[in-house]
Amino acid sequence: MISFSPTAQSKFTISGTIEDATNGEGLIGASVFIQELQKGTTSNVYGFYSLTVPPGKYTVQVSYIGYEPFTKKIDLNQPQTMDVSLQPGEATLDEVVVSADPDDQNVRSTQMSVNKLDMEEVEVIPVIFGEKDIIKTIQLLPGIKSSEGGGGFFVRGGSAGQNLILLDEAPVYNASHLLGFFSVFNADAIKDLSIYKGHIPAEYGGRASSVLDIKMKEGNSKNWGAQGGIGLISSRLTVEAPIVKDKGSFVVSGRRTYVDVFLKASSNEDVKNSILYFYDLNAKANYRLGENDRLFVSGYFGRDNFGYSDVFGFDWGNSTATARWNHLFNDRLFLNTTALFSDYNYNVDIGGDEGENNGFLITSAIQDISLKEDFEYYINPSNTLKFGASGVYHIFVPGEIRTDENATVNPLELQQKYAWEAAAYVSDDWEVSKSFKVNAGLRYSWFGQVGPGEVYTYDEVGDVVQNENFGKGELVKAYSGFEPRLGLTYLLNENTSIKGSFGRNRQYLHLVSNSNSGTPIDLWIPSSNNVRPQIADQLAIGYFKNFNDNAIEGSLEVYYKDMKNQVDYRTGADLIFNENVESQFLYGKGWSYGTEFYLKKNKGPLTGWVSYTWSRSKRKFDGVDRGEIYPASWDRPHDLSLVGIYKLSKKLTLSGTFVYRTGDAVTFPIGKYQVDGEVINRYGKRNNDRLPDYHRLDLGATLQLKNTQKFESDLNISIYNVYARKNAFTVNFRENRTDPSKTEAVKLSLFSILPSITYNFRFK
Repeated sequence: MISFSPTAQSKFTISGTIEDATNGEGLIGASVFIQELQKGTTSNVYGFYSLTVPPGKYTVQVSYIGYEPFTKKIDLNQPQTMDVSLQPGEATLDEVVVSADPDDQNVRSTQMSVNKLDMEEVEVIPVIFGEKDIIKTIQLLPGIKSSEGGGGFFVRGGSAGQNLILLDEAPVYNASHLLGFFSVFNADAIKDLSIYKGHIPAEYGGRASSVLDIKMKEGNSKNWGAQGGIGLISSRLTVEAPIVKDKGSFVVSGRRTYVDVFLKASSNEDVKNSILYFYDLNAKANYRLGENDRLFVSGYFGRDNFGYSDVFGFDWGNSTATARWNHLFNDRLFLNTTALFSDYNYNVDIGGDEGENNGFLITSAIQDISLKEDFEYYINPSNTLKFGASGVYHIFVPGEIRTDENATVNPLELQQKYAWEAAAYVSDDWEVSKSFKVNAGLRYSWFGQVGPGEVYTYDEVGDVVQNENFGKGELVKAYSGFEPRLGLTYLLNENTSIKGSFGRNRQYLHLVSNSNSGTPIDLWIPSSNNVRPQIADQLAIGYFKNFNDNAIEGSLEVYYKDMKNQVDYRTGADLIFNENVESQFLYGKGWSYGTEFYLKKNKGPLTGWVSYTWSRSKRKFDGVDRGEIYPASWDRPHDLSLVGIYKLSKKLTLSGTFVYRTGDAVTFPIGKYQVDGEVINRYGKRNNDRLPDYHRLDLGATLQLKNTQKFESDLNISIYNVYARKNAFTVNFRENRTDPSKTEAVKLSLFSILPSITYNFRFK
């Protein structure tokens, strides 16, 4: 057994867990403060805390935003366990609080370039079709760019494939439903989320730009409860209850759209027999095995189904499973052991002619199986050490075509690829003095592509120059390297600080996509003998200041990111069902830089934030425009978001968002020519033009209908794109119908004004 003795015999440790008194959920980031010593700490992601101080009589204060503070006097003359249950505060009109952190955490912590969202914010912010959506909501934060009608997002100049999305620590490879109009995350099942845009903690790795860490609810260990909602296109239901009161609990949450129900009313038989829906199922259970051990098991399963009569079918979805064991070796050493499984796959079914048995099925998938060990050691109130290791086995299924006996296409199976990924890390959060704090981390990662399989080597123009067969488990190619992470905080006064950070991130998996917005048929491929891992180095400096007793928090951050071994595609690249897809790649470099302004009001009847980002993202590839620098497709110099939530009364809450951003960088034709009588457009330099600027106003209102001791309900009404702005999704070019000598631009817009209404309920 691992054990650590106290740093001095004259010191003792007070430790325990902090939870919500109404449901037993652990509170993340709750503050524990000893008034006499002016020392404190915060609870970890499981609600556990530990403080080691000299013996004495102290006043311990425990607080968390939105909860009644707890105060207790103790006589510390031996190690003590103090578990605390906090009661939710009684909200009044002038005491509205919306924040996921302690009051001054943004100023005092060593973490920068991170945003957290409170689920109460997500519930009232108006989004498309009235669905509570965390992916759409984070796109209103600084440094995060979105695309309408797409599930991908872009962080500080990185591509959509450079974001690590975790659900209870399991990776989610495609986070969108209905081609990006919804995310796969049912907000009713989510407890907490954080997005790291820079200074990514050392325990995270595998992506070059960001980490979106989402944690599911644990379930109510006190009483049973249920909540849900009925909307225009979907409904959802969540049930939670104790397994054994105060020892274990479970939560199950489901969601389904029912557009297919409306299709049944069509007079067109093909439409009537078509399907169009998605569904999600989240489940989680936990149980206390003893005072020092706790077990968590959680899973997610979601799928989209689209089919046109018996002619065409398309379905895709994610499955994840997480098993975690928390163990407390002593009052200062905490261990979390995690086993993970993740699967993403899609199927395209071409039905063929009725009765002819000539259809075929296309499939593709990626799977991960992994194990992690994460330790936290609370050295003293000024020093917390984290260390651990992880291993992942990747299975890539690029594609397979299965055919019926009379099919006109031939069966095809691209060879599967396999890889191992491992990492070890250590980080220390150290309060050097009352004014100066350091977070220093070092991560070492290793990646190896392994057999079985035939491996090709390509030259600069994409021709095969060598092929070699490898047996099962035989190492094809390995990469490794250190990833240093450093964060510094200097307090200028009680509510002002300056921060700096540097971080290196290595990415060994690469997203193969022809679309910026992301599609279900996008493929992930491993680093190989041809494809080198991406490396991103980011430097950031920030100024953080709170106002009005921490009611308003503000920040200004400047960053620069250098990206090596970036992947792009040759002109006219063939990416689908190509055994030699790596021959279609080009390799180059990229860099991005920008300034982010963020001002957020957390307290009072009016809450919300202002977010503005000025940024540029550039790329340079020898095979593109003769090596000239060009803007990335998601390069948008200006990005503004305004979010307001106003509690007009105890029963009525109004909300609104306004977004403005520069149009996407695109490539437009600069001329045309004829070949055999066919007119062909001639295009200019890559991404040398732009779509029109994008802007949109959304409004919402939530009316509380009933609120008793056992039941509450509300009605949410929202309007997406209030003034019906026809924002350009794409611009296509065609011959003028009346004058073929002229070319005209045709703008495609996805949405005009969209009203929505949802009825929400909750049994307490």
